[in-house]
Amino acid sequence: MKTDNDTQLTVKPAKDASLSQWLDYLLSIHPTEIDMGLTRVTAVAERLSLLSLADSKVITVAGTNGKGTTCAMLEAVFLQAGKTVGVYSSPHLVNFNERVRLNHIDVTDAQIIEAFSVIEHARSEISLSFFEFATLTGLYIFKLAKPEIILLEVGLGGRLDATNIIDADVSVITSIDIDHQEYLGDTRELVGREKAGVFRTERLAVIGEPDCPNSITEYAQAINAYAYSVNKDFSYVIANDTSTDNRSTWHYSSANRSIEAIPLPRLPLANAATAIAVIEQAFPQLSDNDIKQGIANASLSGRFEQVLEQPKVWVDVAHNPHAAKYLATQLQGFKPARIIALCGMLKDKDAAAVLKELEDSIDEWNFVSLPVERGNDAKTLAKELNTSLSASQFDSMDLAWRSIKSNINADDVVIVFGSFYTVAAFSELLKKG
Repeated sequence: MKTDNDTQLTVKPAKDASLSQWLDYLLSIHPTEIDMGLTRVTAVAERLSLLSLADSKVITVAGTNGKGTTCAMLEAVFLQAGKTVGVYSSPHLVNFNERVRLNHIDVTDAQIIEAFSVIEHARSEISLSFFEFATLTGLYIFKLAKPEIILLEVGLGGRLDATNIIDADVSVITSIDIDHQEYLGDTRELVGREKAGVFRTERLAVIGEPDCPNSITEYAQAINAYAYSVNKDFSYVIANDTSTDNRSTWHYSSANRSIEAIPLPRLPLANAATAIAVIEQAFPQLSDNDIKQGIANASLSGRFEQVLEQPKVWVDVAHNPHAAKYLATQLQGFKPARIIALCGMLKDKDAAAVLKELEDSIDEWNFVSLPVERGNDAKTLAKELNTSLSASQFDSMDLAWRSIKSNINADDVVIVFGSFYTVAAFSELLKKG
């Protein structure tokens, strides 16, 4: 039974409604959070003439991990080269506005509300999920702004993701691993086929996954997409370059282009190479210097990001085994300091596999319950830990952080990870002081 508050939320917002009121409304009008399929969102996009973005070159980025960082590095290189760029990404950490940005600036509340109003009117009897509404919002804003390049980050999978209503000029797969099994399948072959659904006939498909499932290459061949794959068509290697005072750099190479002495990025190197492969093939006119500067300058909130210096705190949205494995390699650089983990995860994630990847890296465990419908509780997470180390459990981020701060040493490093919700909750806590 709906309460009075529930009924109020399903009433269309007034003309002067705030963004917060609109977001509450959008969360209330569709029965499920995840509802994959292109029929509904395509119908509304057709009504709004959003299926063609002919004024822009569109790059769609799919993958289990690395989508956001690949988009961030492409964005940074294009901006360095003087291009105008629109980016649609998800989920957001703190503000919905983070999902749509133009030239590296989040769009305003007014721009989003205008898009919401137009989409709400156009959809009429068609029910849209929150993500579908968000995707159409990004497309509407980009249609008006006409950036030279649009980067669309896939939300879930690829084939049935709302972003796939757009026929991209370039498609990208960053990595493949098991995640969202109930929607994408429980093997890498099945997951790969879902993500390969973003490929288009006779268009570039860059593949950054080194252990590429056959399903991806087979689908590319079946539709005659131009597959361009790591370790086959392009490669990269870390090098010690004496011309840069023995600082580590890396080299990118392919049959068409070689770029040497690239500064190591703050974001994952594999995704930097994938980004360059896109540029090399689709934007060959961009200079080596623009590529180097863009890759070196790129950053993205919540991706192995240091948020406090004293005490030393890093955050990472890693929430599946593939991402956890990469996080473990990053944490190796902190040894022999004591590493303290603060972890919160969702119920539908493979917590046991994630924690297993990090058990050898962590000296002290702290788990926090996430106060969202899909959130796991701290007690359940602690039971998934296969180690002799004890684990503290907390009902809120505030209680967890107070406890950690009271026992931290000057040389300790804290890593907050496990979900976008976890990193967002910690970010909000820091804002409050």
